[in-house]
Amino acid sequence: RKLVGEGAHIDDLGPASSNPDASPVTAEEEIRRLSPVLDALLTDGVEVSIDSYLPETQVYALSRGVHWLNDIKGFPDPSVYPAIAASNAKLVVMYSIQQGQADRRGAPEGDIVGHICSFFDERLSALTAAGVAPDRIVLDPGMGFFLGSSPQTSFDVLARLGEIKGRFGLPILVGVSRKSFLRAVT
Repeated sequence: RKLVGEGAHIDDLGPASSNPDASPVTAEEEIRRLSPVLDALLTDGVEVSIDSYLPETQVYALSRGVHWLNDIKGFPDPSVYPAIAASNAKLVVMYSIQQGQADRRGAPEGDIVGHICSFFDERLSALTAAGVAPDRIVLDPGMGFFLGSSPQTSFDVLARLGEIKGRFGLPILVGVSRKSFLRAVT
C-alpha cells in the first residue's frame, strides 16, 4: 500500500527467493504466504503481479484475478497454459540460464543474445499456440545470476536490448535492483 501510495503502478509479489542458493519452497507454502497479502491488495484495487514459476501457484493466482504472472523460467509447463489463455493476465516471460538447475552459474557458450532470442522464440511459439495473445506478453532477458556469474554478460545484454526489442516487437522488462553484477563493478 505504501508503494502504491508513492506512485507504484504494479505490486510484484514473490513468495519465495529466486536466488539459486535459497531453499526451495512448495506451492502450498507459496500460496499460504501470498493469500492474505494478495486478497488485501486486490480488495484495494491494486494491480498485482505474482512472481512464481510453480504452476500450482500460478493457477491459484489466476483464480484470484491477478493482473500479471512473472515466471523466471519463462512458463515452461504447458499444463498451466489453458488457465493462462482463459485469463486476462499479462505475462512476464523471463530467460534464465538455470532452466531449473540452481547450481548452474556459467553463461552458455556462444552469443548470449542468440540464446535469449532462441528461448523467446520457443516460449512465444508455445504460448501463442495455446491461445495467449502476444500483446499480453512482456519479455525479460534476465540479469545478474540469471545470465551467469560474470558481470560482463549482463552488460552485454543491456547493450543489445535493441536487438531483442527489434526482433520481437514486444515490451522488454529489465530488473536490475539489488543485482550482484552491479555490486561487482561498483
